[in-house]
Amino acid sequence: MESRRRSLVKAVVWQMIGLISMGVIGWLYTGSAAVAGGLALVNMAAGFVVYLLHERVWATIAWGKMEGQDASRAR
Repeated sequence: MESRRRSLVKAVVWQMIGLISMGVIGWLYTGSAAVAGGLALVNMAAGFVVYLLHERVWATIAWGKMEGQDASRAR
C-alpha cells in the first residue's frame, strides 16, 4: 500500500498534465483561451477528486497484489 502523500503527489502531477492538455485541446477546439481555461479548470478539479478516490480505493484491494515479491518481478 502506498502512502497518502504519494497518492496526493501522483494525483497533482497527473492533473497538471491533464490541465495543460485539456487547455490546449479546448483552445484549439473553441478558439478561445478563456473558455478553454475554464473548461480545463473544471475538468481538473473533478478529475483530481475522482482520481484520488480511485487510487485510495484500489490501494485497499488485495486482488492482484503479490506478497513478499518485488513488484518489478511480478507477472
